Amino acid sequence: AQLVESGGGLVQPGGSLRLSCAASGLAFNNFAMRWHRQAPGKELELVATISSTGGRTNYVDSVKGRFTVSRDNAKNTGYLQMNSLKPEDSAVYYCEAIWNRSYWGQGTQVTVSS
Repeated sequence: AQLVESGGGLVQPGGSLRLSCAASGLAFNNFAMRWHRQAPGKELELVATISSTGGRTNYVDSVKGRFTVSRDNAKNTGYLQMNSLKPEDSAVYYCEAIWNRSYWGQGTQVTVSS
């Protein structure tokens, strides 16, 4: 089983990115998903969560109203839509699928800079 992330990159402040997390080898629709990020010199931070059905979501206060977490269980893929990006959003972003055990993606770099 594995999670493969994509969609990171360099974006100007105020811009948008959509991260994807494609799952394979696991019963994706049983797993809740989390998105984490880690900036240089800082601890890992939980950014957003979404339940297995997509019916419940939660966000850290610093991204509320700017980020949207979603999933398409038919495609075994989770998403993190990030709008109005700020330099402080720069980090490596990781997806995690969690149910009876936890799986992590490899991480994707997001850099917000002019």
